[in-house]
Amino acid sequence: MSTLTHERYCQEILAQTEALRGVLASGAALGTRVPTCPEWTLDELLRHTGGALRWSAELVRTRATEDIPEEKVPQCAGPAEQTATALADWLDDSGRRLAEALREAGPETPVWTWAWRQDAGFWARRMTHELAVHRADATLAAGLDYQVDPEVAADALDEWLEIVGFAQRTQPEDEAGELRGAGRSIHLHATDAPEGLDAEWLITFHEDGFTWERAHGKATVALRGPLTALLLAFYRRRTPDTGGLEVLGDRELLDFWLARASFG
Repeated sequence: MSTLTHERYCQEILAQTEALRGVLASGAALGTRVPTCPEWTLDELLRHTGGALRWSAELVRTRATEDIPEEKVPQCAGPAEQTATALADWLDDSGRRLAEALREAGPETPVWTWAWRQDAGFWARRMTHELAVHRADATLAAGLDYQVDPEVAADALDEWLEIVGFAQRTQPEDEAGELRGAGRSIHLHATDAPEGLDAEWLITFHEDGFTWERAHGKATVALRGPLTALLLAFYRRRTPDTGGLEVLGDRELLDFWLARASFG
């Protein structure tokens, strides 16, 4: 369940693409390897990100009833010019195209997705968090400080748990299927969240899978620390030993989750 409004997601898409422009303006070389996505350079990461924006914008704009191949999406591969300025302009345009398509459609307009929701609202939320995490990749590669709005970070954690649960239900061959076994649980606790955000999660394992809720509770293992660090750890961008995080309890269970909580 989304916790932010459709308009807030649209605003975040524009804000996140503007922040990526800031990373490019920092002088980071486009050939820089991205430590959190080691198969990519910074240029390749940002072209992937902008391409995803344009692909989802085309899905929403055309009210697609099935997937659209990337080769049929205009300028999906990015600018021919290999410069930071050209890449930044293309990213800006990509984010603007998506925000405009989403605003015109509204959250409930039927659109093809790969997931449990088949509407434009899914893409508003998904691309907000796609941007937030890949901005982390780019920012860390450039050696800059990364922060994300607490409400966005908390919603990103909610969505990731939904995605992992979806993978467990629909893809038996996915490693997420191993996230089961009654009597075990994981507690996430953001220690710096604003009052009222309730940034705590309790993940409970069962014989046939797992469930989760925003709640405080005793667990087999707890991961405590700053909300941004929790987000990066759960997306496997940082280890649970960094960013002021603290592991209390069965570290093996936490590592078991992190190794298998993936999608695709």
